[in-house]
Amino acid sequence: MRAAVFEAADKPVRVEDVDLAPPGPGEVRVKIAAAGVCGSDLHVRRGEWDVHVPMVMGHEGSGVVTALGPGVTSLAEGDHVVLSWVAPCGRCRYCRSGHEARCQVAANVVGPGGVLQDGTSRLSRRGETVYHYLGVSSFAEEAVVPASGAIKVREDAPLDTVALVGCAVATGVGAVTNTAALVPGSTVAVIGCGGVGLSVVQGARLAGAERIIAVDTRPEKTALAITLGATDQIAGTGLDVAEAVRDLLPDGVDYAFDAVGHQATLEAAIRMLGLGGAAVAVGLPPKNTLARFDPLVLAEADQRILGSNYGSVRPAIDIPALVDRYMDGHLRLDQLVSRRASLDEAPHALEALASGEALRTLLIP
Repeated sequence: MRAAVFEAADKPVRVEDVDLAPPGPGEVRVKIAAAGVCGSDLHVRRGEWDVHVPMVMGHEGSGVVTALGPGVTSLAEGDHVVLSWVAPCGRCRYCRSGHEARCQVAANVVGPGGVLQDGTSRLSRRGETVYHYLGVSSFAEEAVVPASGAIKVREDAPLDTVALVGCAVATGVGAVTNTAALVPGSTVAVIGCGGVGLSVVQGARLAGAERIIAVDTRPEKTALAITLGATDQIAGTGLDVAEAVRDLLPDGVDYAFDAVGHQATLEAAIRMLGLGGAAVAVGLPPKNTLARFDPLVLAEADQRILGSNYGSVRPAIDIPALVDRYMDGHLRLDQLVSRRASLDEAPHALEALASGEALRTLLIP
């Protein structure tokens, strides 16, 4: 099959032929319908995260099940699925307690190892092992994934568009509803209006926030945030973001979501909090990034700093529910798609995301 292969930050991403082995026990093979190009893919492309190489990129996607591995009874050939980059093992203490986004196998084996749950890869190239990205590798014509990472969704949903639910939408909406457990009537600031940040905006709207301040360097992105539910916008460069938010809400906000993942943006999120507020780190930074805060202020103001991995989702429950909300018209996904492109355009799609030219490009194999 054809796939986008990453080998090093100083080498071009190439779309080339790789071999895909049949699914093993507990796995399924999926024909990819669409793959979204995400900020996490940029971290890999820039060499900001450690990954095993060569590696097939992509972790956001959707498709149709074409083959079942031994023991799979939860899916059938022909099922429409959204791929989850956390495929719960179902056995660790976090999965058993309903916190699948913290799955120990996903965190300790699949992600850092570039493999599937049994510790091996289904990908190869001329006899050489090729590694998976977060157990998905959706920048390809097909993928073999754990069955628990292929989430069945309704067949009347457009498969290409709902690919976004597999990362951006689940991460953003989940950060609001699951991680922060936002209280209706609250005030919110969202720093960064890319695919994840705009999903945070929508999550806040759906959760009943009273004020939603969208912050970004690009005014066209904050303008889009207004159409998706933000009540206020702050756009531009060289701003003291925390002060700009306090100009609108002098007492600070109840929740501040950093959907960028930079030291400065997380520190700004903490500084704009009001009494009892919570800053939520949603965007992922390069490795070894450190941020500062005043612990005395945090304690005296009864504030919290929360990390949100994958929106703290339960994939089998939350992903179909988000697709339903899209189909019912309550969640808007079409506005997050900048363009659709062929798999061969994967290198350009990464560049377009890095430059801010695109929100989300959907690669259609």
